Amino acid sequence: MIEEPPVPPDPTAAGSAAEFVRSLVLLRQWAGEPSLSRLRALGGQTVASDGARVDALPKSTTSYVLRQADRLPRWDFVRAFVTACLHYCDYPAELIPGELERWRAARTALAGSPARPPETATPTPAVPDAAVPGTPEDATPGAPGAGSPARAAEAESAERPGPDPVVELLARRVVLEEDRARKGLLGGYHLASVSFGPHDATAPDTAAGTAAGRAAETAAGRAAETAAGRAAETAADLAADLAADSVADDLRGIGRFFGGLEPRRLLVVGESGAGKTVLAIELVLQLLEPLLAARGQPDHGLPVPVRLNAARWTLGRPFEPWLAEQLTQDYGLAAKDALRLVRDRRVLPVVDGLDELDPEPSTGPPRRAIGLLAELNRYSDLSGRRPGAVVVTCRAARDAELREAGVALDNAARIRLHNLTTGQIDTYLHARWPDGHPWQAQRDAIHAALSGPAGEAVHAALATPWRLLLTVTAVESGADPAELLDADPAADPGEGARRIARRLLEAYVPAATDLTPRAANGTPYQPGQVRSWLVHLAEHLRWQAARGAEEDRPPPGLTGIDIVPHLLWPIGGRYRVRALHCLCCVILAIIAMLAFWTGSAVDGPAELRAGLSPEQLLTLAIMVSWVVIATGLSLSPWPAAAGGRVNVPRRRRVTGGLLGALVGAPVGVLGGLTGLALTGGKVFGPAFAVGAGGTGGLVLGAVIGLTAAGGRGAGRMSVAEAVRAEPVTLLGFGLCGALTGLPPLRLAHAGPVPLVVGVAGAFVLAFALGVVFKVATGGWSKDAELAHPREALHRNPVIGVAFGLTGGVAAFLVFVMNQDVVESLVCALIGGVTFGLAFGAIAWARAMIGLAVAAMRGLLPLRLWTFLDWACEARLLRVSGATYQFRHRELQDFLTPREGGGGT
Repeated sequence: MIEEPPVPPDPTAAGSAAEFVRSLVLLRQWAGEPSLSRLRALGGQTVASDGARVDALPKSTTSYVLRQADRLPRWDFVRAFVTACLHYCDYPAELIPGELERWRAARTALAGSPARPPETATPTPAVPDAAVPGTPEDATPGAPGAGSPARAAEAESAERPGPDPVVELLARRVVLEEDRARKGLLGGYHLASVSFGPHDATAPDTAAGTAAGRAAETAAGRAAETAAGRAAETAADLAADLAADSVADDLRGIGRFFGGLEPRRLLVVGESGAGKTVLAIELVLQLLEPLLAARGQPDHGLPVPVRLNAARWTLGRPFEPWLAEQLTQDYGLAAKDALRLVRDRRVLPVVDGLDELDPEPSTGPPRRAIGLLAELNRYSDLSGRRPGAVVVTCRAARDAELREAGVALDNAARIRLHNLTTGQIDTYLHARWPDGHPWQAQRDAIHAALSGPAGEAVHAALATPWRLLLTVTAVESGADPAELLDADPAADPGEGARRIARRLLEAYVPAATDLTPRAANGTPYQPGQVRSWLVHLAEHLRWQAARGAEEDRPPPGLTGIDIVPHLLWPIGGRYRVRALHCLCCVILAIIAMLAFWTGSAVDGPAELRAGLSPEQLLTLAIMVSWVVIATGLSLSPWPAAAGGRVNVPRRRRVTGGLLGALVGAPVGVLGGLTGLALTGGKVFGPAFAVGAGGTGGLVLGAVIGLTAAGGRGAGRMSVAEAVRAEPVTLLGFGLCGALTGLPPLRLAHAGPVPLVVGVAGAFVLAFALGVVFKVATGGWSKDAELAHPREALHRNPVIGVAFGLTGGVAAFLVFVMNQDVVESLVCALIGGVTFGLAFGAIAWARAMIGLAVAAMRGLLPLRLWTFLDWACEARLLRVSGATYQFRHRELQDFLTPREGGGGT
């Protein structure tokens, strides 16, 4: 009796896309768990739209489809996958067409489209998802019962959800930011050909070997880590697979290499200056290419890679809320959108600089790095049953410390960046200085040093892209390569390399200064000045790192690597600057109150000497309370410069202002009539109530409309978030509103009830206006693609004065009831400006006072912002998101003094 072959899983019982995908997973298990590599081999190849032959079952596509559950896989994929699984388990070939028809019928029933008759011939391969996103699945010409390409495309689009605008916005902003970071690091487009291979923590770093050797090493490593359920996958399969992918051992192929990982977790290890950050940027940009190519098309569910500075994570902070917070701060997503993308795993975190979490040299186990790895090991995929995709970069020395402590990134592939070979160095130099270039002789001199008697020491010194850039910069400024790379052939090569490295670092600041004349009008910077200012910045960063580690929730940017303009004030002296700031705020607050008291003209000096009435006591209490609040705000440890980031077209601003005026005018009229009713018409008449109220409402509405014009499509904070963000400031606005509403009531000698109602109403209205301003200015515009580090600080005084002048309009309308126009206008302007500086520009005032003190002490230039921009142009610093950073951590460490702390 002939035994019937076992029946594969039945897909016709699937009632949803998720169950259909589950049936594919069960089929793979039934077939004996063929590896992704075997499935790719058995799936064969197909022809893409450009004529190139590509795999029908790429590993990345197969892995992704088997994890997703929100839509049906394409029939091209299902056909190739089912065929590969059946071939793997030696299913009878004559029965495969019947099985394919069962799967087609099941998928067709779920898709809701007419079924096609069974295929008797070998189906024409179609382009897989990864090759041509959005290709119609049933557009094969001549297929029996096939619809037109247009109908097939419509059916395919109907199966996929529409594009997610938040994902597209994030992808666009990440591309622009990473492009800026890449150019800042490379100084152009020249990229050293850095190679990588499997990381063996016990082996010394060597140059990249042959592709076959690397493939065999990686195969052995992966085979050792393979779970028991995948024992059928042999090391030979992996070796052949990696040999075919040998192109991926270069930075230009890192995206393809990462796409072949399962799970997609990668740890990148390298020495200082080996190019870990450049690799992270290249990976992000390469993974974003298919996202940008598919913009506006149905959503393919691909995650957006986002590079994160590990140093900004604080010990004990859950990873997912922190990740969402970074998306909000650095890329302007609304908090709810950021949380949704993180929750749905639409973000691929690329955590750069794990080693920068803890100080070096270590005084104990790297606690913060261990804490972050623990969080990343708890980070799972959407199902919660598998590890989540993540990339981490770390220095080799810190990685060794973590391994000694028994801590690692679980389920991650580990690669190590290799040192540059002599050939790679020559290739880079020839690309930068080709034959006939003015620096050809210097290029040849560097080659001579590499191949000379002390070549081992020279190569060790230049074996990283960072050191190579130091050399190129020094040579282009006029340095002699023979002197820079001089080493004793008889000495230890390691010691010779350290001497050369120190010589290169010593030459870098003068060379960069000479090569970059000051852009602004004025005398060029001197190398000694530049070095001194950079030393103070580096010293401040060391203080920031220690202070940030002490605080449970340090302000954004208080790390050991981020130079944030509004956090630089401690360089002038922490206690000295805070004391001066407090004194200035007290003076501004008193001036504002005196301007209001003079403008309202309700009480004269003679009346005050006669004794204080209850109304006068109320006025004085409100004024004193306001001064106390202003003083308290000036003493806050870290004033935040939150000014929103907008780049709104003028037309939209005008439209916003007009709409605000149209809404504000009737509201102002209603407020004027309410004041008329409360005062009984004793102070002003109906004409003044309507005219003044309408004018005030129109101006206030127009200002709010102009400010909020960037709100279309932008992430704005909610009212509750605005109140929680700055409750004391909003209380101060409310008190000023109550103070503004008090004079008309006192002039009308209103009774207790109208007085309480009027003061309370004015308090609520001013409080509400403060909330509206906070909401309007607290978010990003949809059009804001890049944030400059100084942008928030520059907008801080503008918004603060706008706050003040908006209140000054209301104060002017009150003053003219009892004063002439000129005096009322002067008092309103003085009071509005001082009010705005005291309440809405605290971070700016603290930063300016700190900068002035630091400049007087010779610690920083007075025009610090110009210097920081120039330093970025000179490639001494770089812009990273909304912060400045040193061009490289080795340069920062080199310039950091051995002893001493930050501002005292």
